[in-house]
Amino acid sequence: MSTNINFRRIVKLVRVVEENPRVKTFWFKDALCSKAKPGQFIMVWIIGVDEIPLSLSTIGDLCSVTVAKVGDATEAMHRLKPDDLIGVRGPYGNGFKIVKGRVAVVAGGVGLATLLPLVDKLKDYGCWIEVFLGFRSKHDVFQLARVERAVRPNGAVMIATDDGSIGFKGLVSELFETHLKRSKPSYDVVYTCGPPAMIRRVYELCEAWNLKIQASLEAYMKCGIGICGSCCIGPYRVCKDGPVFSAPQLRKMPELGLYKRGPDGVKIPV
Repeated sequence: MSTNINFRRIVKLVRVVEENPRVKTFWFKDALCSKAKPGQFIMVWIIGVDEIPLSLSTIGDLCSVTVAKVGDATEAMHRLKPDDLIGVRGPYGNGFKIVKGRVAVVAGGVGLATLLPLVDKLKDYGCWIEVFLGFRSKHDVFQLARVERAVRPNGAVMIATDDGSIGFKGLVSELFETHLKRSKPSYDVVYTCGPPAMIRRVYELCEAWNLKIQASLEAYMKCGIGICGSCCIGPYRVCKDGPVFSAPQLRKMPELGLYKRGPDGVKIPV
């Protein structure tokens, strides 16, 4: 087997788990992916359809990607069953830097998938972990038990839903802001992933409270290796310079959370 991460490997799906009506997790074996760092992503080829970037939601002997059904490629992927084949390249990107101490993890929707391997690793390092999860409703919650296991015995999991069907009613960024004002916690770092507007607000809160941040960003990608430039945000390429960015880098992205780029590179209001 090739050890070149740019070489596309064909892997068989071991199992497929429906997390909720919009989200599924796809499990497979791949030697290179098993050595990935939390926060890294792979390019997944849905054979005959398209190739898309997906963060690894589990890293180990069995790896996984967790996918929301949002377009043609992801709809096609949701039709796949165990023993079906996909192509994978990578892992790519810089991943999260582990900071020991008291940490906050702020996840919006399927952005939680990117943060799951990080939460597992933070537990291994003995971190005090407080996790803030945002979903549309209680029916969209996934992998909650895994997160709760990781934060025991000292941490906490707080949930926000748009409709208030479970936990705090409102956005997860609003829940995080409320917690900051009420408890005035001193975090060594805040990790976040989710919709761009959510990340922008969490970043603004971290700036206001003088907290360090590591944010995993998403962007449209064609190559995944820094050549095409389709994933540029400010002066950075999400695939090559990210996908995880720190506060000094985020300060150079005035369009973060306001615009995204489509397949033609044109900016689209978020």
